Amino acid sequence: MSGEHEILQQVYAAKEDMEAADRLIGAYMPFIKSETAKFLKRPPIEGHDDELSIAMIAFHEAVQGYSRLRGAFLKYAAMLIRSRLIDYRRKESRYGRALSLDAPAGGEETALGDTLTDGKDHSGQLETREAARTEIEELARQMSQFGVTLAAVAENCPRQRRTLEACRRALQYGREAPGLLEEFLRTKRLPLARLAEGSGVERKTLERHRKYMVALLLICTNGYELVRGHLQQVMKGGNAQ
Repeated sequence: MSGEHEILQQVYAAKEDMEAADRLIGAYMPFIKSETAKFLKRPPIEGHDDELSIAMIAFHEAVQGYSRLRGAFLKYAAMLIRSRLIDYRRKESRYGRALSLDAPAGGEETALGDTLTDGKDHSGQLETREAARTEIEELARQMSQFGVTLAAVAENCPRQRRTLEACRRALQYGREAPGLLEEFLRTKRLPLARLAEGSGVERKTLERHRKYMVALLLICTNGYELVRGHLQQVMKGGNAQ
């Protein structure tokens, strides 16, 4: 526990002081290299693997964006590093090799384009699925502290567009209301009265979808970027399924 407290002190100092940030990155280079190695499936080579630089930038981004609401700092940093590495790999696979599809493949007469099976980035899709699985497992672990399971959330999702919009308003208020998320995490209880009063959504609506709202608020308190991105698409589209 004292170790985590020490890390938090260093992180908050690094937010305000670039020299402190540089020292923090230097101190946690073994951690950054370890997370990069997990992604590469081998130790990164300094000066050779761009992924290590991406991971260092992501670690600094984690420092700047961290708050206690996001849980343990190193878990948050690890998720953000993996997310940024996946983004980098996607861009590299899509744009990094400007090869002509009419060029000979392997010195033969067959054109490179003829050797491609399809236009899908299968390795990128696999990495995204693995990262999403990691996020979902961590989210499930955190939800269990509130007595909520993923299956229960799926059953508790709003089925009507109007109800989904009401939950969206309550979520927006919950994210912006001072101290509400801190209270939520501290008490392990959904602050129904505050959410209802602040968002204008009927309390009984929130009570019916309590497990769903617990999941939404938890997603907003940690580095669940892939899960949150999917949630934003659902909310924007008005599709409750």
